[in-house]
Amino acid sequence: MKLLSQTISYKSLLLLTLVTLLTVACSKEDSPAPVIPDDNIGNKPNLENYPIHDFIWKGLNYWYYWQDVITDLDDSKKTNSTKYVEFLSEFNTPKELFNHLKINEYDDFSWYVEDVDEQLKQFAGTNKSYGIRLGRSLFANENGGVYIYIAYVIPNSPAHEAGLKRGDIIYKVDGTIMDSNNYSVINNLFNNDKVTLGIGTFDSSTGELIANTQDIEITRVEFPATPIQHYSVINSSNKKIGYLVYNSFKYPFHGELNDVFSYFKTENVNELVLDLRYNGGGTVITAAFLASMINGKISKNSVFADLRYNTKRNNEEGSTYPFFDDVYLYNFDGSFDSKVSASRLNNIQTLYVLTSQSTASASEMIINGLRPYMNVITIGGTTTGKNEGSITVVDSPGSFNETNNRNPNHSIGMQPIVFQIFNSNFENDYDNGFMPSVEIDEMDYAEEIKQFGDVNEPFLSAAIEMISGISSKKGKSIPKKKVVIGPKIKEEKFSKEMYLIPVIK
Repeated sequence: MKLLSQTISYKSLLLLTLVTLLTVACSKEDSPAPVIPDDNIGNKPNLENYPIHDFIWKGLNYWYYWQDVITDLDDSKKTNSTKYVEFLSEFNTPKELFNHLKINEYDDFSWYVEDVDEQLKQFAGTNKSYGIRLGRSLFANENGGVYIYIAYVIPNSPAHEAGLKRGDIIYKVDGTIMDSNNYSVINNLFNNDKVTLGIGTFDSSTGELIANTQDIEITRVEFPATPIQHYSVINSSNKKIGYLVYNSFKYPFHGELNDVFSYFKTENVNELVLDLRYNGGGTVITAAFLASMINGKISKNSVFADLRYNTKRNNEEGSTYPFFDDVYLYNFDGSFDSKVSASRLNNIQTLYVLTSQSTASASEMIINGLRPYMNVITIGGTTTGKNEGSITVVDSPGSFNETNNRNPNHSIGMQPIVFQIFNSNFENDYDNGFMPSVEIDEMDYAEEIKQFGDVNEPFLSAAIEMISGISSKKGKSIPKKKVVIGPKIKEEKFSKEMYLIPVIK
């Protein structure tokens, strides 16, 4: 069964099942019976992890986009069962084997999955979290202190309930005031289930940090993390500008996304600013729905994206994603709920996209997929440059994609790159990212971050100026702060990802 055929009857599009898995009716070969060879001194290879190693090899042999250029993934590898077992036994762990088979020259985004269930929760937006997205880097102030700002707080999260907000400065973690020697304590936000934060703001006139009188304690919990951060309508120079901050392409929130565009439609917006500066990607089908809402003039079934797989899979899996007149709604377990008419805007001539180096994958797919049909202007930073996507590969019969029929003896999976994505003009040459028309770096404004929707917020202000054709008077320039040299701020693997959920005909 193909994901979507090249010429699809989209009336037959019925159901999405489990997140990140591509449903295809093909069978993998049975694992060869392990033949245990003796070496010259009579020792035998360690086959403790053989079943998992066998899954790792066969899953990548079946799906990996660059399978045809990796000698150790060639089909001939498994023709001699003795040599096959010898090869698998060379690796101490499944992860070591996975890393060996991954082609690092091209592939920056495939990863090994320790726990498939946790991975699937993360993709659906229900994994445990404080609900805080940090700024990209730590800064050192003149007094030797170290701080980081909060880029955003997810609505209804523990951080939101505690009163934290975008622009708040974290200078203390679990009682430790950060400096150049101890700033790694910020990783408690990623490693611990409870954390206490010292919060402050900067005095706009003196630049000094004003600390809150009390620290804030928050506990990490599992909650539905909406990707819709903010939306509003801004009136400027006889323009009605719809503004949406959208932080990931998550399938359980299609209805809420459609409601936003219904509101824009009711308000008769005639300009649109899409803020994707924190959006690292998500599901391809969600991107297709969003593109359909943005430009209602594009006819249903016109090509939004074309996916191309490895040379073994292409004839079976090659697929196009269209523009839609309907939006499909799904539950958090991936089951189909219903469909509703898409709220498609009909009077948007130009799309303004706010970007950063964190804008990746499905976000870049929006830019690339809409450019053949309309003017798309990017404002902010150069995007990541991820023109490829993945599926979750699990140890199951068939095509390594049955999450409910996995090998019960382990929880290991993989998230390998399995396709590259093109627009209707067969263009995908953005592996170095999309460069902005207007360059802005939020790091330059770390000490006075504006709230989303504030017309003086630098990214939004630049978009409004382009829309209105009026250049506003700029305030004082803010020098870029010194970035602490040290570990990068952690991000979840999903922070730069584009992946598939099965579409069944």
